[in-house]
Amino acid sequence: MYGIPAHIIFFVFLGIIIIIKSLKIVKEYERGVVFRLGRLLRAKGPGLFILIPFIDNMVLVDLRTLTLDVPSQDVITKDNVPVKVNAVVYFRIIQPEDAIVKIENFMSATSQIAQTTLRNVVGQSELDELLTNREKISQKLQKIIDESTDPWGIKVSIVELKDVEIPPNMQRAMAKQAEAERERRAKIISAEGEFQASEKIKLAADILSKNEVAIQIRYLQTLTEISTEKTNTILFPVPVDTISNFLKEVKGKLKK
Repeated sequence: MYGIPAHIIFFVFLGIIIIIKSLKIVKEYERGVVFRLGRLLRAKGPGLFILIPFIDNMVLVDLRTLTLDVPSQDVITKDNVPVKVNAVVYFRIIQPEDAIVKIENFMSATSQIAQTTLRNVVGQSELDELLTNREKISQKLQKIIDESTDPWGIKVSIVELKDVEIPPNMQRAMAKQAEAERERRAKIISAEGEFQASEKIKLAADILSKNEVAIQIRYLQTLTEISTEKTNTILFPVPVDTISNFLKEVKGKLKK
């Protein structure tokens, strides 16, 4: 019985290797951009595909949302305050063919666009706006970056400012300003309370002045409140009208 020639075994193994290399599995969240002799065919996936050995080439593209950290940027705001800002960009690829064919490295290109846009937008904003309207600035960044990367088949969904660092001397100045603002509000609230209390006292005095019985009742209530105090000295309040009448009588007698 003759054995199988070695060259046949070699070609069999070579064929098996070629077939295995020709089989490509594309996952659910991936797409395979296929090139045949350097010419773009289409994006395939998900599933199992057979490529022509040495003729077809496939580049896998991840369709999941990708996260891109924008490095900290030194920027001078519109009101000439130096700050350091960084951000995070969330995007995904919606056109795999464009992301591979129209740009060399879509991740690097998106990062560069995000950095320049961050510097431009922050440079056009004042410090107060940057600290209080971060959501508005984030939306502006998202719109500009999304429009810039749209030709590459990229959709930018969210852009968020992460940190805004300001110089220490500016932090101290802002702390003093915030403290002064709190004191101002406290004084205004106190003044408004005094004003409202005076209005109520005036209203109560007007009501009492029109009713002598009410004055007497209030006088008796005052005496009751005084009697409950644990003190050796008791002061009896005398109505002002009584004193004025007494003074009138004294003046009349002196004139006579």
